[in-house]
Amino acid sequence: MGRTTYAIALGSNRRSRWGSPAAAVRAAAVAIGSERLSQVRATPALGPAGRSFANAVAIVRSELPPPALLARLKAVEAEFGRRPGRRWGPRILDLDIILWSGGRWRDSAIEVPHSAFRKRRFVLEPLAEVAPLWRDPVTSLTVRQLLSRQAHPRPVDPRSPGT
Repeated sequence: MGRTTYAIALGSNRRSRWGSPAAAVRAAAVAIGSERLSQVRATPALGPAGRSFANAVAIVRSELPPPALLARLKAVEAEFGRRPGRRWGPRILDLDIILWSGGRWRDSAIEVPHSAFRKRRFVLEPLAEVAPLWRDPVTSLTVRQLLSRQAHPRPVDPRSPGT
């Protein structure tokens, strides 16, 4: 497999040996070999995570296929002190593959593009900063278009079928 490009979401909401969650995100971007990193943003927590998150998106080039890169990202999370725990809980580091220049990938361990990224403003905003014209292989919309649709949802016609 040749070198391909990935968009990786990075998040943290716990202090670590790197200091603040934002500092952990920046250190993780270096650890994963980021070529570009968006601005690190503070965003409210989803679910029971409690504290707000520091979030960013990094662009990474790799010869690894998605399952192998996911394994590498999980190893980096562990190196940073992440322990397996409850879903949506506080974490020192969370790394997710959002998009891959190879398009789609799905197996028992991973689905690319990430199934929820289109609904998450905290992913779309930094993603639009570093890759606004990257097309979602499922919808064929650019990241900029996805963000715009999320920011300005279309009204639903109550008379249309299926609503």
